[in-house]
Amino acid sequence: MTSIEIILVTLVAAICGMGSVLDERQTHRPLVACTLIGWVLGDLQTGIIVGGTLEMLALGWMNVGAAMAPDAALASVIAAILVIKGGQDKGTAIAIAIPVAAAGQVLTIFVRTLTIFLQHKADKFAEQANFRGIEFCHFAGLSLQALRVAIPTFFVALVAGTDTVTEALNAIPEVITRGLQVAGGFIVVVGYAMVINMMRAGALMPFFFMGFVIASFSNYNLVGLGFLGACLAMLYIQLNPQFNQSVAAPRTTKKLADNELEGL
Repeated sequence: MTSIEIILVTLVAAICGMGSVLDERQTHRPLVACTLIGWVLGDLQTGIIVGGTLEMLALGWMNVGAAMAPDAALASVIAAILVIKGGQDKGTAIAIAIPVAAAGQVLTIFVRTLTIFLQHKADKFAEQANFRGIEFCHFAGLSLQALRVAIPTFFVALVAGTDTVTEALNAIPEVITRGLQVAGGFIVVVGYAMVINMMRAGALMPFFFMGFVIASFSNYNLVGLGFLGACLAMLYIQLNPQFNQSVAAPRTTKKLADNELEGL
């Protein structure tokens, strides 16, 4: 990798690290992170494909209360670099992403523990009405999250594409890599199950299963399935009485008077 590519990849990793705590632009999601890595490395198509593959794995990865999810940002960035510049296949990306995400989870907990000091410091600044100090604590904590992903990515970018990385990945036994790929497939199912459970939309389950049937017994690509799903969603909204409650037109004063006279 050239020096410019290493700098750009490190900047993208920093943005993804900040996105993992901001959650505003969703830059930590695999589809966005891998796409950005593919864009700066000149292989946007591979970045999107790797991101889409890892997005299925990370679909159910979310922070619930104090429980920390695996680090999708670090896993996505490193997996995309190794596939694009390291010459690894996309199946290997899954085997790489899972342990990296677990390691990133530990690193995330460590960084969040460090930021507790900044939170207490911000409380003291608030008592003193020191707004600059409060802003410093916010940006310092955000910078730690950026460095959490940027520093490992920098070192991976330095050795990506070299014989050292290739030999290290080839040294992993096939039973481990294959097992991680199978485990990744199970994680996809669990992610879908968690999303469906949170939706609690039993009335939509026929469309869910119909989508699987159409995808299995037809030659539609993702674009065609997307348009078909959008059309079915529009038809469902138009035909469902829940979204089309008829409102009776108000009767005029003259009609009310006529009805009263008829009653007499």
